[in-house]
Amino acid sequence: MNDFLGQIIMFGGNFAIRDYAICGGQLMSISSNSALFSLLGTTFGGDGRTTFGLPDLRGRSPIGVGHGPGLQNYVWGERGGLEYVTLNQLEMPIHTHQVFGSGSQSSNLELSTDDGIRDVPVAGDVPAVGNYPGSLGPEKTKNFGPATNVVAGQALPGFNPSSVQLGTSGGSQSHENRSPFLAIYFLIALTGVYPSRN
Repeated sequence: MNDFLGQIIMFGGNFAIRDYAICGGQLMSISSNSALFSLLGTTFGGDGRTTFGLPDLRGRSPIGVGHGPGLQNYVWGERGGLEYVTLNQLEMPIHTHQVFGSGSQSSNLELSTDDGIRDVPVAGDVPAVGNYPGSLGPEKTKNFGPATNVVAGQALPGFNPSSVQLGTSGGSQSHENRSPFLAIYFLIALTGVYPSRN
């Protein structure tokens, strides 16, 4: 079986087979490899006058050229992908944070032990002992009076919204973005049968 010029194979050894080169992005002389240059051009590097580049598959997975169903289009020689990714705000899932509050406020409710003298409070009045009319009629119950004989009620705990703190989450660290892998050499044929188009 004759290999095709420019054919890429995987090899289990740790060296390049004769008439092959490791796909490491190295620059090749056009004058010494004109047939291979006619296939690759400067797709993988080089200046196109004296040099051209070989594909660089070091640490990269090959992917088929074209536009698969439901997938994006990949152009011959295109490079992409990242080993590690740090999510930004738009990429994070919707979530909640714990809220912490500090500080305190309290309030007292003052009550009078005297009978109320007014049905509508005026400035300085406090709730007083209800003074009910002795008979049914238009007279209203008097529930308010001056702040005399005041008894302080129990302090009611409050909350100070000026000291609310939002708990932080995460560490802003990048995460592994690679599928399971096995490192092996990719080799490209420097000689062989010149491929004809189908």
